Amino acid sequence: MDKRLFSELGLSPEALKAVEKMGFEEASPIQTAVIPTVLTGRDVVGQSSTGSGKTAAFALPAIDKVDTHSKAVQVLILLPTRELAVQVAEEVAKLAFFKRGLRELPVYGGQSYERQFRGLDAGAQIVIGTPGRLMDHMERGSLKLDKLKMVILDEADRMLDMGFRDDIEKILSAVPETRQLLFFSATMPRAIQDLIKRFSRDPAWIKVESTAQNAPQVDQVYFEVDRRSKIEALTRLIDVHDFRFGIIFCSTKIMCDELAENLAARGYAVDRLHGDITQMQRNRVMEKFRRRGFEFLVATDVAARGLDVDDLEVVFNYDLPNDAEDYTHRIGRTGRAGKSGRAFTFVSGRELWMLQSMIRYAKLKIRRENIPSLDQVEEARENVFFEKLRDTLNAGKFRKQDRMIDRLLEQGYMSTDICSALIHLLQGGPAGGPTGGPAAASAPSSTGSAMKAGAKSERKNDAPAWAAKKAGGVAAPQREREAPVAEFSSGPGAPRDQVDGFQPEARTGREQGFTTIFLNVGRKNLVTPADVVGKIAGVTRLPASIVGAIDIHQRHTLVDVASDQALFVVEKLTGIRVKGESLVPSVATGQERD
Repeated sequence: MDKRLFSELGLSPEALKAVEKMGFEEASPIQTAVIPTVLTGRDVVGQSSTGSGKTAAFALPAIDKVDTHSKAVQVLILLPTRELAVQVAEEVAKLAFFKRGLRELPVYGGQSYERQFRGLDAGAQIVIGTPGRLMDHMERGSLKLDKLKMVILDEADRMLDMGFRDDIEKILSAVPETRQLLFFSATMPRAIQDLIKRFSRDPAWIKVESTAQNAPQVDQVYFEVDRRSKIEALTRLIDVHDFRFGIIFCSTKIMCDELAENLAARGYAVDRLHGDITQMQRNRVMEKFRRRGFEFLVATDVAARGLDVDDLEVVFNYDLPNDAEDYTHRIGRTGRAGKSGRAFTFVSGRELWMLQSMIRYAKLKIRRENIPSLDQVEEARENVFFEKLRDTLNAGKFRKQDRMIDRLLEQGYMSTDICSALIHLLQGGPAGGPTGGPAAASAPSSTGSAMKAGAKSERKNDAPAWAAKKAGGVAAPQREREAPVAEFSSGPGAPRDQVDGFQPEARTGREQGFTTIFLNVGRKNLVTPADVVGKIAGVTRLPASIVGAIDIHQRHTLVDVASDQALFVVEKLTGIRVKGESLVPSVATGQERD
């Protein structure tokens, strides 16, 4: 079934603004078919799988039909479980964000009656609940349905399986005959058909079948990851598997922008593609991606439709797709022409249940795995570097340095120490080694941990045009890949002699060995010392001990950092968002302290 833009479905301006705010670009097949039909006032029977976008399909037209001048219950949504009731209520609240005066209320067992009484008395126009608790309120007289315009039964087959048939029949018998009735169910057993025949009037039957087929050449894995940890999980997987060419799918334009910005800040060569990108920009990005001008394309489904790119190593579902069909379209972009491919999917919270439903419905073959540990990340980086070093030795295509090596040997250095020092420098370690100053605390304790910063040291971040920073419009300089792990790593990043014109001797901090950095955020942005330390440690992967005194003023912040890392910190913080503000850091000049 074809998809259409939400703006083509007859929705109100308020509904379209809410959809745009949530970042969605087009309606799913079930939404495309259901929304215009519901807006005509006709009863609807919708059959599609969980995760296909049914909630917005019935919630958007229901919200548009609510008269906010009336405080009576006008829409009743029945669901089988309290978890679903809460989920749908949250979705309704987001979709009704711009409709002033609209109130929604979840009603389910296990929650305080008093809270529900207050919500009903306050004039909730949309009530979302489980049949049992709704029946209780009807019998108590706290839920009046005489002004009801629409009744929606979602997951009707599950409600019948759970023994709610009698309650459903009583509720439907008590509502006005003029109401509009919507049934949604993944299956249509005889009991559901009997209810439809008895209570609906000439319904429109809308069935969205999944055409998803498994991709046999694609190794499919899902990871249960907390939403806040997705970026760390993503970067670990990229580094452990040494991926160099892939697509990362996000569900919204907002998430696409944020993820691309975060990955670029961490040293990955990325660009983005979504509905706000012009056709000229799209062509330029895709041409560059096909010739591997950058490593990862961060895209939404709409923008990625029709992409024809060969030899993709991996597809990441950073956000879970709407349905099994979209999932198959995404992962089908790897593993082409008889080659094997990888598809990794992140799920969190309620998404796990949605994914399991998609697996059952479309018979997908996806196995569960755990995110690689820090030790596995370290081992993978070391192995990659080891293979490169061995290949270079076997090829013999390198310039001999016998004279320099002989000089070092004559001065009493052991050959193993010379090799370790060279590898340390290759991986971006500071000259002078792990002795003294903040660098000592963060220096690698072994050759193995020295691999942290550079299993792919030759990779450069070819920064796209959108990554240009506000300070003078200068694009982010090329940089080596840093270790994208959740824990603060022990290896320092590569300090710079000069970054965008900043000189290391610009200004000393309050303590010896520290330099003051100026940040363009302050108390007006609600910045706290914890925000500053956490952002520096998280983005640079340096230990928190490199941060010294912090002075937060109304419109700016002064923070002391270890002098040998100051320029590196400035570079890494440039363009990173703090409290909604894009940072334009610089080495302080001495005038900002006042």
